[in-house]
Formats: sequence, C-alpha cells, structure tokens
Amino acid sequence: MKMKLATLALGAVMAAGPALADLVFPSMSYRTGPYAAGGIPFADGYADYFTLLNERDGGIGGEKIDMPECETAYNTEKGVECYEATKDLGSLVYQPLSTGITYQLIPKVTADGIPMLTSGLGRTSAKNGAVFPWLFNFPANYWDGASVAIKHILDEEGGDVNDKKITLVYHNSAYGKEPIRTLEELSKKHGFDLSLVPVDHPGQEQKSQWLQIRRDRPDYVIMYGWGVMNQVAIQEAVNIRFPMDKFIGIWWSGSENDVRPAGAAADGYKALTFHNLGDDYPLYDDLKTFVYDKGLAAGAGDQHGTALYNRGLYGAMLVAEAAKTAQEIHGVSAITPAMMRDGMEALEMTEEKMAALGLPAFGPEFQVTCENHGGNGFAAIGQWDAAASEWKMITDYIQSDQEIVQPLIEADSMAYAEENGITPSCD
Repeated sequence: MKMKLATLALGAVMAAGPALADLVFPSMSYRTGPYAAGGIPFADGYADYFTLLNERDGGIGGEKIDMPECETAYNTEKGVECYEATKDLGSLVYQPLSTGITYQLIPKVTADGIPMLTSGLGRTSAKNGAVFPWLFNFPANYWDGASVAIKHILDEEGGDVNDKKITLVYHNSAYGKEPIRTLEELSKKHGFDLSLVPVDHPGQEQKSQWLQIRRDRPDYVIMYGWGVMNQVAIQEAVNIRFPMDKFIGIWWSGSENDVRPAGAAADGYKALTFHNLGDDYPLYDDLKTFVYDKGLAAGAGDQHGTALYNRGLYGAMLVAEAAKTAQEIHGVSAITPAMMRDGMEALEMTEEKMAALGLPAFGPEFQVTCENHGGNGFAAIGQWDAAASEWKMITDYIQSDQEIVQPLIEADSMAYAEENGITPSCD
C-alpha cells in the first residue's frame, strides 16, 4: 500500500488519524511560496526514504510508516497550525525546516513531550540537552557552519586572515542572524574585519546591498540565505564581478536552484554541507527498484540526487535510525514519542552503519548524549562545477572551533534556562 504522501489540508490532517501505520513521521513541507524551490526537494527526499522503508523492509521493526504531509509555505503561523493539527496522530518527531517555526515550537514540543530534530537550523543552543531535552540538532548547527567557513578561509589564506575583510550577507530573520555572534567572536580571535549586510524577505531586490559590497571590496562574502534570495545574490555578485571562489554560502545556500540561473558565471561558488552530494550510492539503486520504478516517488520525481533531496533523505534516515534505536532500548516496535526521544538521545552514527544503509561516507560520524544533542560540529565545503552542472566536495569534514562555539552554546542555553525556570539535568 502506498504511503500517504499528498499534502493535506489542515482539516483533512485532523480528521485522518494514523490509519495506514503505527509509526507516524509528519512532514512539515513547503511546496508553495517564495521558498518552495528549497522546500520541494527536501520534502521529496524525506518522503521517498520512508516509502523505501515501507516497500523494501515493511517499515521499521515490523511497523509500517505513515507520513502525513502538511503545507506550511515557510510561514511560521501555518507551521504552528500544522503542528497542532498533527501532534495527536501519534507523531514521533518533527523536522520543521524553518528556524522561525522551530522557535515557536520549542515550548510546545517540550510541553507535549514530542522530540524535534532541526539539523543545521533552528536554535543553536538546543545542542545542550540538559536544558532542551526534547530538541536535537545533530550533526551540525549554524554556529558550526560559520566557524567552518572561517576555517576554510584560513586554509585558503595560509592560516592568516588578520586585516582581511569578510562580509556576511544574511536573510534578515532569526535564521540569518544566528551566525552573527559567532562571527564576531571569530573576528576578535583571528583579526578579520566583519561587515553585516541584511537582506529583507524574500530577497528579490538586493541592488543596494551589492553596491555596498562593491564599495567595501571585501576579501570574502559568507551568505546565510534561503529561497530566491540565494539566486538573486549570486547573480548580483556576478554583476559586480565578485569572484565566485571567495563567495561561501551556508548549507541552505547551496542547492542547484541557487546556482543554475546564473549559468556558467556561477562556476566556483562554494557552499557548506553536513552530508555528501550526488547520487552515486547503493541506496539509490534500492530507491530505483522499490520507489521510482513503482511510480511511488514523491512530487514530480525530478529532484533525485540534488543537494536538498539528499538532505531530505538524510533527515529521514537519521530519525529512522533513532526509531530503530528506540525499539531496541524499549523492546517494543510500536514506540511512543517519549521512547523516540530516548532513541534520539542514544543515537550513534558510524561509518559502518552508514555503509550498511547504502550511504557510505555520506555524513560525519557522531554519538548523541544528554549533554550533546548536536553532534561534533563537522561540515564540509562543496563547490559548484558549472560545466558538469553538479556540486563537488572539495574538502574533508572540518570540525568547527569548539573553543569558540561551545562557550557560546553554554552561555545561551543557560540564559534560556534561567529565563524559563528550567533546572538543567541529565539524570
């Protein structure tokens, strides 16, 4: 039986219950609106992985998977409505794919006892599981991304960026502002001059920002963008002849949709990633056999192998492995959200496990603990090859500067605990 994949209206979600399955993984998708180009491939990859598990394995641990999909349009209010409409379906974990939605859901999932995974997004200090027991953000966070970008620049500059100019172009939202504090601390440590250039939602007009960048003549530009903002920024950088190999996006600014509109001129643009790229993995053979060839692919079926489709696969794989871990811990197959949380906190991703899943060398190794819900801060750099029309990994996984990142996480999480009357605990 085909898994429920259609985007459902809120009323339909509320009426539907988990009739097809016992393990419910809701998809908070956005296939419409100015950020649909990023939301669609992720949602397709997320759905296709669960379809594969149902078709090939009969689900997880003998339990079929249900994936009710609810359209948020990357709108925070709609995202909260989707959560409220699906939380009583037995939902095991949420991945909102939006920092704005994440911030609104933090108190809700905590009160309701439902885990939330925000890989590479959301509130960075959620890494501290003693304060945020229901939140997880493995394998890397926004502050890790900022630090790895600077480490790559250091490598490019022979270890010395003193007096270099680095500009952050960022989506003027909670998401885009996340790396500012980290970059400020890194600028103190390494001596570079940091400039901040905000871009208002949705980012279709950036002439003034890039005229400012042309005047300032930075040595490097780092971008925290999303959706149409990315492709506009890359085209504006081309217009002012900013060198693409000095332009580094966060992982949400590193999709095919971001670079292809600029054509050959985007060649050399770089972006961070916390998972590998392309479709040369055994898992894709199984996807073809059990999903694509059966006509069960989500969406239009045209996103396979893209950066954000792979991110959707990766997100689904991580929670599926956490569900398996929860089943093993509790000795039951029909797990509850509380059991799912235990599985996420005991999750260990090794190269051996990823290879067995058909995804060798796909992501960094990490082990989750109560104190560490976020992994070890490893990310890599991909570079766009316009001639081949594909992303290529140009570095190994690089660990962020934990001497900078960890104290910031500790300070921010403890301030949150004090403000909200939380007693941090790992008992």
